[in-house]
Amino acid sequence: MRILTSRLRGLPSGPVSEATLDRLYAFPRARWVRANFVSTLDGAAQGSDGLSGSINTPADRRVFAANRRAADCVLVGAGTARAENYRPSRTPLVVVSRQGRLPRGLGASGTRVVLATCAASGRRPSDEVWVHGDESVDLAAVVGRCASERMPRVLAEGGPHLFGDLLAADLVDELALTLAPTLAGGDPLRVVAPGGTLGRATEVRHVLEEDNSLLTLWRIRR
Repeated sequence: MRILTSRLRGLPSGPVSEATLDRLYAFPRARWVRANFVSTLDGAAQGSDGLSGSINTPADRRVFAANRRAADCVLVGAGTARAENYRPSRTPLVVVSRQGRLPRGLGASGTRVVLATCAASGRRPSDEVWVHGDESVDLAAVVGRCASERMPRVLAEGGPHLFGDLLAADLVDELALTLAPTLAGGDPLRVVAPGGTLGRATEVRHVLEEDNSLLTLWRIRR
């Protein structure tokens, strides 16, 4: 992996080590929301099997791990966690579900897993069940709750519908986007799900390259 451009100064030259990768993906402030996605060159957020795992690359997996190391918690939609077969990790998971249901295999894990839902789900609030919002999940309240629970550095891993909702609520500070060197064709689901006009401007923080994959980090302008 090599650095093509970066706004971070004082980085060593040559191949990017794990330590340099951790510097590049360190969260700039204590309270921060970063989204992390992989996409094909023509904008597909998933492969022909409907999963993002079929389009990611070894370079993307390195960045995925670096983002997780930097984050205090991972925010993910229940549908994405179910489809991508999420498993417990060292990083606490906050799973968003309007219906109030956790994917199988997550609730009984040794790692902290929080269900973020709304009152319409009928779930009772507890330390591991956060009820915010009436008919839909109040994402601003969820992000605020993460901060109050000593998890201020939030990594949002999808899916595209949750990402779109976070953008619409003006809750995203950065986007880590890997461009995989493939073309999907057809009419695939994109990184941001259809619906609504966002018009968010961004500025690049860095661009890395490895085996034709481009690893980019973008700051959302406000």
